Amino acid sequence: MRFLILRIIVPLVLLLIVRALNAAVIKGFSSLSTMPHKAGARTGAFKAGGELKKDPGGGTYVSAGAAVTRQIKGETLHFCSIDCRDKYREA
Repeated sequence: MRFLILRIIVPLVLLLIVRALNAAVIKGFSSLSTMPHKAGARTGAFKAGGELKKDPGGGTYVSAGAAVTRQIKGETLHFCSIDCRDKYREA
């Protein structure tokens, strides 16, 4: 009886515990990938691709369909994020 407990049941219980911990870790990492990676990230659908526009604040290039836009003196400016737009507005 002691042989059965030490050689079969204990390893089986340990295997089940490791399997449950592994599943919890994988689930935690998969939920991280669906979260926005920065506070200024936009949510919702946007048209990817197309013409690239230069962000006047940071100098990066962003797709016109994915850009945050703002009208200034009749000119449409394209920003990579809401944070960049707000920083440009403050300057």
